[in-house]
Amino acid sequence: MNFDSHYHSVFKVKEKGKMDKEDKTRYFVVGSVYLEVVTPLFQQKLEGNYKSLNLGCLKDFLDSKPVIHILFHLRHRNPRCCTDQANCISNGPLPINCHQWKQLYAANHGPCLHNCFCKYDARSIKPDDLDVSLCGLLLLNCCNLEQHDKQAVQILRQYKNDYLSHNTTCGITQNKYDLLMNELKTNILQLDQTKEDELIRILNRPLDDALCNKYVTILLDIREIFEKIETKIEFSTDKIVETVNMNNAGLNAKIEEVLQNSICHSCQEKLKKQGTKEQQVKPYKLGQSIFNLYHKTDLASVVGGDSREVTAIVMMDDGRLVMCLPNQKSLVVCNTDGSHVESIPVQGRPWCVTAINTSTVAVTLVNSKCIEINDINNKLKLKSIPVPGMWGGNITIINNNLVVDGDYSLLCIDHQTGEVIQIIKTECTPYRLHGSGDRIFYWVDYLYNYKNNLCWYSYSDDKHHTLTLPSQPMRTTTLQDGSLYVRCLDGSVQHVSSDGKHYKTVTTKGLKKPKFLLTYNSNQRKLVTRDDQRLIFIFYEK
Repeated sequence: MNFDSHYHSVFKVKEKGKMDKEDKTRYFVVGSVYLEVVTPLFQQKLEGNYKSLNLGCLKDFLDSKPVIHILFHLRHRNPRCCTDQANCISNGPLPINCHQWKQLYAANHGPCLHNCFCKYDARSIKPDDLDVSLCGLLLLNCCNLEQHDKQAVQILRQYKNDYLSHNTTCGITQNKYDLLMNELKTNILQLDQTKEDELIRILNRPLDDALCNKYVTILLDIREIFEKIETKIEFSTDKIVETVNMNNAGLNAKIEEVLQNSICHSCQEKLKKQGTKEQQVKPYKLGQSIFNLYHKTDLASVVGGDSREVTAIVMMDDGRLVMCLPNQKSLVVCNTDGSHVESIPVQGRPWCVTAINTSTVAVTLVNSKCIEINDINNKLKLKSIPVPGMWGGNITIINNNLVVDGDYSLLCIDHQTGEVIQIIKTECTPYRLHGSGDRIFYWVDYLYNYKNNLCWYSYSDDKHHTLTLPSQPMRTTTLQDGSLYVRCLDGSVQHVSSDGKHYKTVTTKGLKKPKFLLTYNSNQRKLVTRDDQRLIFIFYEK
């Protein structure tokens, strides 16, 4: 019996029972796949790669100049090392955390006067010492993998984060599980065709509470969560040991308690030093001057060819710009000053883009009823989500779900499962979508006599609302205080209050008449616009 027929027969039986522990059982099965199949598979791939280079051990591989240089820049923001400066790379996000770096390298106190890769030596570790996340990072960044293998490794790493490492409920629903297991099987067998029997064995395994609790402590990235909150917070070994030895319910409660206490302590210390008090962002006065021009970037130097073909731009939380170039069938990623340009090929003509997280974007394609999910760090397509009923290719994100325009509707999609989880009916076909808070903003075609109306659906009251502006709304973005900037067809920018009841025309120099795009990133506190020629304008918040 193969994996597919065995999978369906097992869960046809389980569905009849509807056990309370089903979600936990599914988490246990997926966790078992990762710890017993994916992790050793990654370790074997890594070992095979460095042995093919005639390197006797992992330490020799990590000490090799190209590898240590790559990994150094995946951990440190240091644009220039003392040697091999031509290959120095300035990364936005740093995928290697402090604990992982210390696991790989130790400082050697070399003669270099500043921090660079020559100040570190690899530790004497074996592939078996590496978890699936770190092993996957080495495979993706330092090994020569075939494109299909590279994509399989990337997808398996991403799903581990999505469904296990950041899943503090320690459960997986049936709908998510069905799609996930099919994806895991496809990508595992891409790397090793002999693993099907192991997958069947794990699928048939009953819940073992003790083993499940042990797996939870391994799979939840507790250390990573702590480091992201405040790298300077020091947790005692006793506290960590106490946490990871608890049962499932106790583990979740303890994590929540420690995180909350740590956040409060960290914030209070920072506020105390700054001599300030906790407060919300002060609301802006409508129409007031909020931004100053930061710099201008010539699009032609970034995208080449006709810069006017850029159809959409999003600013990521790390400050990078991601642009859609349908004629070139690619995404372009760069810094706001136009430096570090990277092109990512797309299987189609990208039309609209929205950010899912710091490294992942969702893209719609011209004349295609599907969404592509792309990893911009590794330049990989993670998945393609077919969306029957998608209309014009507009896309946004709200509550971590994607939203696209449908025929007389807004379609909300779980980007992890690809499932359409909600259909919100509208009076007409919506365009120019923008998600903000609990609202989805859109514009309705002028053929329906709504041409100057800014429309939005509100989850709080489950109703649609409108605000009539002086001209047809074209682009909408949300500012720090919840108010909106809306670029209109006549070139004006209208500053709309957070409650959507009032507006005033913006008169800030440079923002009076942006000709095309308009997008704001609250993390960076920067606004991006462009003119009708080839210039992008970056404004920073005062």
